[in-house]
Amino acid sequence: MSPPVAPPGWSRWLVPPAALSVHLSIGQAYAWSVFKPPLESALGLSGTQSALPFQLGIVMLGLSAAFGGTLVERKGPRWAMTVALICFSSGFLLSALGASLEQYWLIVFGYGFVGGIGLGIGYISPVSTLIKWFPDRPGMATGIAIMGFGGGALIASPWSAQMLESFGSDSSGIALAFLVHGLSYAVFMLLGVLLVRVPRDAPGVRGTARQAPTGPQVSANQALRTPQFWCLWIVLCMNVTAGIGILEKAAPMITDFFADTSTPVSVTAAAGFVALLSAANMAGRIGWSSTSDLIGRKNIYRVYLGVGALMYALIALFGDSSKPLFVLCALVILSFYGGGFATVPAYLKDLFGTYQVGAIHGRLLTAWSTAGVLGPLIVNWIADRQEEAGRHGASLYGLSFVIMIGLLVVGFVANELIRPVDPRHHVPAPKEAARVERQQSESA
Repeated sequence: MSPPVAPPGWSRWLVPPAALSVHLSIGQAYAWSVFKPPLESALGLSGTQSALPFQLGIVMLGLSAAFGGTLVERKGPRWAMTVALICFSSGFLLSALGASLEQYWLIVFGYGFVGGIGLGIGYISPVSTLIKWFPDRPGMATGIAIMGFGGGALIASPWSAQMLESFGSDSSGIALAFLVHGLSYAVFMLLGVLLVRVPRDAPGVRGTARQAPTGPQVSANQALRTPQFWCLWIVLCMNVTAGIGILEKAAPMITDFFADTSTPVSVTAAAGFVALLSAANMAGRIGWSSTSDLIGRKNIYRVYLGVGALMYALIALFGDSSKPLFVLCALVILSFYGGGFATVPAYLKDLFGTYQVGAIHGRLLTAWSTAGVLGPLIVNWIADRQEEAGRHGASLYGLSFVIMIGLLVVGFVANELIRPVDPRHHVPAPKEAARVERQQSESA
């Protein structure tokens, strides 16, 4: 499948809807917490066990993005979106079979492993394409590309809750909900497959002149040898761990926090909280990444990590005494979480250039895989141990939040250590190739 080239006069503003159709679909992963209580009840699982499909999905997201990044760059966005459609939808169908048979391992395999591959390939499929279409505003472009992933739960959370209410929260009801998800997302993602285009001057498109990239250019393999890559890896990992720790357990967390108060949180309200977090996640991706075009990538990450630590401290100290404070702080943390994802491709472009930014981005997403295990493990394991010790309510999460504050501080320090890449890592080949191509064109 060759990359579909835009015809003359094609508007670049038709490409973001293609990206959104895929990212809004795979963004359902952020609504997984809606399925946690029904699965725990229907299959007798602990909180740690019910988080496993989500954790494995995030692990496979990072691994498939890392190993498939170069292939996605070569095959193009339409191929990548098609692979994402097949894997993500198949994951739901396998999960539906697993829930129907009450075989939890099949849910883990389907949603986590197969669906996780769809998450990774689908996540990176439009990023480099949109950077090529919007070289003048890379932060905004990556915000658009990734905004839908953050907003997926805004649709999926209430939709999933309504299906579980209509179909039932037993194993057969969960299976039917998974089935509807798989079929519906296949149709929606197909719109992106049909609509996406690459610009005529993109690499790999024959018969068109290519502009020489400006600024430092570093290959994906060489980027792994720089301290800048690994500092940014730590920055992303810490920021994601802090956000995903709340997001994965959002519905049961807000219920636990106010279970012993005069205003407990209902199941419907908890699902609404998940949707609000998704909205903040989505808004942060376009809002904060666009802001980074104005104030710089390092400065915006100072906000994500420094203010994020303050928000966690406020929740730990006063969250159970004020529902608005808890919700507000969680929304800010999730906006930083989403903003961090959307800003990092532009940060990579600033450090390593556009030469292989998609492949470098894919490798960096292994930080997300690590955080996808680390964040839920910290929150769920500590909550399970605290519950076994007889504690309840907000005390289930106090230690987890202190750990999150420490991780954000580590990320803040790593961000401060990032400097421009040493010229010895630069690759002159892309610029030289463009110069030769231009000279040949002029001589012809």
